[in-house]
Amino acid sequence: MYDFNKIIDRTGSGDLKHEVLLERYGRADLLPLWVADMDFETPTFITEALRHRLDHSLFGYTVEPKNYWPTVQQWLHDHHQWNVELEWLSFIPGIVKGIGMVINIFTQPGDKVIIQPPVYHPFRLTPQGNGREVVYNPLKENADGSYSMDFDNLAQVADDKCKVLILSNPHNPAGIVWDKATLARLADFCYDHHILVVSDEIHCDMALWGNKHLPFAMASEKAAQCSITFGAPSKTFNIAGIVSSYAIVPNDTLRQKFYSWLTANELNEPTLFAPIATIAAFQQGEAWRKAMLHYVEQNILFVEDYCRQHMLQIKPLRPQASFLVWLNCRQLGLTHDQLVDLFVNHAHLALNDGEMFGQGGEGFMRMNVATPRAILQQALHQLWKALQ
Repeated sequence: MYDFNKIIDRTGSGDLKHEVLLERYGRADLLPLWVADMDFETPTFITEALRHRLDHSLFGYTVEPKNYWPTVQQWLHDHHQWNVELEWLSFIPGIVKGIGMVINIFTQPGDKVIIQPPVYHPFRLTPQGNGREVVYNPLKENADGSYSMDFDNLAQVADDKCKVLILSNPHNPAGIVWDKATLARLADFCYDHHILVVSDEIHCDMALWGNKHLPFAMASEKAAQCSITFGAPSKTFNIAGIVSSYAIVPNDTLRQKFYSWLTANELNEPTLFAPIATIAAFQQGEAWRKAMLHYVEQNILFVEDYCRQHMLQIKPLRPQASFLVWLNCRQLGLTHDQLVDLFVNHAHLALNDGEMFGQGGEGFMRMNVATPRAILQQALHQLWKALQ
């Protein structure tokens, strides 16, 4: 029904994945498996909804469609059993932008922000760019390659100046679906220490192999009262270029402070296409989502099998969510520069290097496997040849 093997020529579309290779990697002849969008065509029901609006050739000021937020509410209820009140919801113009807003509204210069590396690099760059100190609470790497939160370290590094903790849930780059006990324990700590948790849940609709995402705010009542959650249909339905993010804030005091600022600056008003794409995705997208996730699971198994058969020194960590595979390349015994050189100049691949994600990322590469299998096979073959 859906053809995920179809190879899409993105030439001329201005896509980030291809257009900045020379600038970021020093050469343009690379197979790009880095930035976290998919090489699958955006599903036709979204394209058709946008095209239907384009047929009315007047693009003036618009209001939110009446079924916009009820559609989001229904999706959250159906997929995460989360009964979100209408007033808890607001549009935001992007999740990283939302993090920047939270930092400016809820912290002052001199305050600190906690992150849990290895983790999505804007969690570090955004606070730093806003003049805040970043405090590191690194994840513990377990013997089997999985990760756990280090609560002993958290207690050591968190002081009175720590005002915000940015949580990756599910975790990027390791693909962890955090369990309820972990999230509730984190909520207890942050609530008791007056630390606001910003939970980035952009990969929440991409749990794999029967894993179940738990929204942070559902872990406990304390979690609901000390958190702001960010979500979007953009990763799941490959519409990152249509900014469609939203915030969920159950606590009245936090919500009033955050949303009154958004309203004053008109940052809570979605662009024309955001609600249209969101409604189409959440009302018509379930069959496509399931088919896409099944294809991604098969791609992950393909990577695992290929490494087992041809490249035993590279160990993929199987993600519990998302289309990003965290490749442990430490057995190659290469320095950071040598590892990057191997992938870029010998294998002609563009991946995200692990050091980008901070402490604990050394010796890793992050591979985006949301691509037609033929491209994935070509990429792995190029890596295998480079290792020879």
